Amino acid sequence: MTSPILVAAEPTLVSRRTFKPSRVDSVVFYGIIGLLLFGPLAFGAVEPWSIFILEFGASLLFLVWMIQQIRSSALRVTRNPLFLPMFVFASLILVQLATGRSAYKYETSSKALLYFAYGMLCFLAVQCLRRASQAKKLALILSIYGSSVALFALIQSLAPNGKIYWLREAHLGGWIYGPYVNHNHFAGLMEMLAPIPLVFCFTRYAHGVKRTIAGVAAAVMASTIFLSSSRGGMSALAIEMTFFAAVVMTGRKRPKAVIVGGIFLLVVFGLLTWVGGGELANRMASIRTEAKAEMSGGMRLAIDRDSLHMFMQKPVLGWGLGAFPVVYPQFRSFYTNFFVNEAHNDYLQLLVEMGALGFATMLWFLVVLWRTGLKKLHDWAVNINGAVTLAALLGCTGILVHSFVDFNLHVPGNAALFYVLCIVAASEPLLQSTPRRRSHSREPWTSDEAPQPTS
Repeated sequence: MTSPILVAAEPTLVSRRTFKPSRVDSVVFYGIIGLLLFGPLAFGAVEPWSIFILEFGASLLFLVWMIQQIRSSALRVTRNPLFLPMFVFASLILVQLATGRSAYKYETSSKALLYFAYGMLCFLAVQCLRRASQAKKLALILSIYGSSVALFALIQSLAPNGKIYWLREAHLGGWIYGPYVNHNHFAGLMEMLAPIPLVFCFTRYAHGVKRTIAGVAAAVMASTIFLSSSRGGMSALAIEMTFFAAVVMTGRKRPKAVIVGGIFLLVVFGLLTWVGGGELANRMASIRTEAKAEMSGGMRLAIDRDSLHMFMQKPVLGWGLGAFPVVYPQFRSFYTNFFVNEAHNDYLQLLVEMGALGFATMLWFLVVLWRTGLKKLHDWAVNINGAVTLAALLGCTGILVHSFVDFNLHVPGNAALFYVLCIVAASEPLLQSTPRRRSHSREPWTSDEAPQPTS
């Protein structure tokens, strides 16, 4: 390629004000959103046809973006601090394939294609999501989408017939909730989406009817996590709310924040009481008993022990990405008629499949995510960059907590959304245009004023 490459790691103030997204950028931007919304609705995108659509869609969007760059005679690439650990992880997968370290090369190749699709979506999100106005649209779309899926799940739980969408039968069994066969995966989706309208409620931009609608949307999504009876989801939401409360209380203490928080909890409690009733109370009462049973001799604890034995056999590069269900029967220490296809612990499964090198890369990824994200939380209540980062970090934190007891990140519909949220949280501050002069009092989220450099 003879075209010059222009890398914009930290765009100057001039480039921020002169940047104008093209029509192709808008097509790619909404294409990414479409794929993210498609995954959960397609039962989590766990079937071959939906995985193909996700991979093909990501490849097509990347091709469209590349054609635009070639036609413009300059490849403009915006960096993200998470790109480096993602590149190292991809390199480890290629090493497994090239050196024959994978116990099942075909499965590793298939998973590699899926992870490359995640990578393309993340890369394109960084290139196309540059303006505050785009972030507002993304937040609005995800809030409407999340509350709609949550309402559908509520209605379906009130009149169930044992089928997804009242049409699709789960042939292999499961605990159906919303568009998912597994209620834990529905909870994982809500963990990522509920913080978006919730954070919006605490910003200066939210007022009147908008604040009420956003609060109700967040409350509905949070309530369905409890109503889905996912213990991991309940724990993850509790961690999210603790983190959010700490951020709110360490900032400027305002009476409105306390009032909004109280109304949110009141709506959640009302929905739980109205819809959940005695069934939810019984489920909550059984959490401690069932947890003890699992810890004393349950299947998940046995899988954890077996996974550690698997890791000790190949501690450096692991057994190969996606090879866990193929190799695990050799190490299984208990009898069951069920096929154990996942470790029910994303961290242990990553350790088994990618070894110590892959696990260290994951830790690197998370350290960069949190270190970069926390730096942008200053004045989050009056700054769109901080608000977007806080909402994304809350969602990522919830599903990372849930991953200790489940495999949400092996469900493509949830995993794609998670990685894009990580990229958003770690991205450079969004570009903001200069507002028209109206008055001396301006709303931070509506003004889109370009940030001034600090000394």
